[in-house]
Amino acid sequence: MYLPSADRYTAMPYRRTGRSGLLLPALSLGLWHNFGGDRTPESQGEILRRAFDLGITHFDLANNYGPPPGSAEVAMGRALKTDFARLRDEIVISTKAGYHMWDGPYGEWGSAKSLRSSLDQSLTRLGVDYVDVFYSHRFDPDTPLEETMRALDSAVGQGKALYAGVSNYSAAQTREAARILDDLGTPLLIHQPRYSMLDRWVEDDGLLDALDELGTGSIAYSPLEQGILSDRYLRGIPEGSRAAGASPFLSADAVTPELVARLGALNELAQERGQSLAQLALAWVLRGGRVTSAVVGASSVAQLENSVAAVRNLEFGEEELTRIDELLKGATRS
Repeated sequence: MYLPSADRYTAMPYRRTGRSGLLLPALSLGLWHNFGGDRTPESQGEILRRAFDLGITHFDLANNYGPPPGSAEVAMGRALKTDFARLRDEIVISTKAGYHMWDGPYGEWGSAKSLRSSLDQSLTRLGVDYVDVFYSHRFDPDTPLEETMRALDSAVGQGKALYAGVSNYSAAQTREAARILDDLGTPLLIHQPRYSMLDRWVEDDGLLDALDELGTGSIAYSPLEQGILSDRYLRGIPEGSRAAGASPFLSADAVTPELVARLGALNELAQERGQSLAQLALAWVLRGGRVTSAVVGASSVAQLENSVAAVRNLEFGEEELTRIDELLKGATRS
């Protein structure tokens, strides 16, 4: 029987999510990759248990995570039954609906039919009565935003979710979503955008400013840019990596010689700080406290432990921030 570490809450910082009462760990574990059918339950359970021992209380999912779609929720449900059955009240589980999950007109986007059906399926796969956070995974231009937000409000009202969130919404869309939810009596707890040193659209769009004004938390996904901001690509594209064809989300064309040179210079700065490149990238996203949490993935316990070590140094001097901006000038997306 799994016995969690007695000192699991001593090293991980916890941050308040907007103006809510919910505290999230600075790093959350995402089950987007590495928790599909191509991984053994033993390796998945090992990573989940180690994450909890390191103070990660938040596990981030979506209906379509895998592959195949749904398998990540099945893996989490298995762990909840075998390892965490007595610990549910210490764990935050989030899931989402909006990207393609099943065939037909109701298997994606933001209709009430789609969101409510998806949540019920997620609860079954997870083997729980409720999730802590239920997200609209993407803005639906063809469904009235009122309908999508009413579906989130309904999930909270029925006790199937404790909080409502959105992901991949612009600043303007987020403000309107928050207004609708507020009128319904369900605050917008959190927004999950993509954010990294190489992808700063949340700054240019004004999303972080909007979240500050709304009192809404934020949780950044892809802070390591699918592994680009790690030591894996410091010498080009290794065999078996995502950029080598192992993932449809990262192409070899993205890892240019110019980018590799920039990564090498960033790695030198990381070493000066006593960090790995991945730890530097995670600390940068979490700097200043504007981002509540950053989602990390892990294919091994060692990779997870390397990421979690980033929380030991989340402070940056102005010279360091300027140096990072200069090293990445012209290479960032907005």
